[in-house]
Amino acid sequence: MSISDNKQFMLRAIELARNGMDENEGGPFGAVVVKNGQIIGEGNNVVTSTNDPTAHAEIIAIRNACENLNSFQLSNCEIYCSCEPCPMCLGAIYWAHIEKIYISAIRKDAADAGFDDSFIYEELNLKAADRKIKIQQLSENEGKKLFHNWIAKDDKTSY
Repeated sequence: MSISDNKQFMLRAIELARNGMDENEGGPFGAVVVKNGQIIGEGNNVVTSTNDPTAHAEIIAIRNACENLNSFQLSNCEIYCSCEPCPMCLGAIYWAHIEKIYISAIRKDAADAGFDDSFIYEELNLKAADRKIKIQQLSENEGKKLFHNWIAKDDKTSY
């Protein structure tokens, strides 16, 4: 893909961010998923307008692209994000098997505007017992049994 194509896709992500912000749908974030030089999914942050803390631009764009491709994987795709993805979105990008991420702003720019996810990065580096939100294991045997059943399942769709 050419530099001008890349810039076009990034400008679209920025436009989505601006439009969503101007319409009070959520924060100033936009994203587009591209495959073979075509936009196959796009989204902007709609956290506050949908009361959904997971409705980040990247998540919306991934959902849109998966729906358009009728697939839960976005192999051979790239994502253009108006800002460096947060840990949740980065995880979703990896789960979707997207091959490359392009960003405009960096997470420090977001933090300077009040969108600071550094505490999540810090939490991820801690042992579970030392995290702010405590984790307690319950029904361990039953939980493990689910994975044994998954392993034995003949008609599963692997991912």
